[in-house]
Amino acid sequence: MISKPIEKALQQQIALEAYSSSVYLSMACWADVEGFEGTAAFFYKQSDEERMHMLKLVHFINDNDGHAQIAKQDAPPRNWKDIHSLFREVLEQEQKVTQSIHELVNLSLKEKDHASHNFLQWYVNEQMEEEKQIKTILNKLKILGNDGSGLYLLDRELGERAAMADPEGEA
Repeated sequence: MISKPIEKALQQQIALEAYSSSVYLSMACWADVEGFEGTAAFFYKQSDEERMHMLKLVHFINDNDGHAQIAKQDAPPRNWKDIHSLFREVLEQEQKVTQSIHELVNLSLKEKDHASHNFLQWYVNEQMEEEKQIKTILNKLKILGNDGSGLYLLDRELGERAAMADPEGEA
């Protein structure tokens, strides 16, 4: 059975994951309109992943005698100055999620909730991977600057990553 403080904190994490999903969907739309098709595919995939993260939390709460709730959320941003600012915002969003996960882990230890602590380890590892991936992209963008041909190649690489992550090719 899940404790009330853990359930409340997990509810907040559900809201954060849902918001991340909508931010990435909005980023995908921006990238599509700006001609970054590979980047758009990457963010459509990221949006789906964040939704999956949210659903894992929903199921965990419900499976442990809680009742998951889906909160109302603010509309995500719609426009970015350029692809550099887009990915800087992604890193900030991921760091915010990482901080929230760490706070959840700390709470699970304080509450002596070993099941929640064990469950949250997947999120700890996932966030390390997410941040590393975005930092790598930002490093490449730093090297490229505003070089059109370089940005084209990076966009293509991001599209290939999205396609590889989607076995049905529906990136």
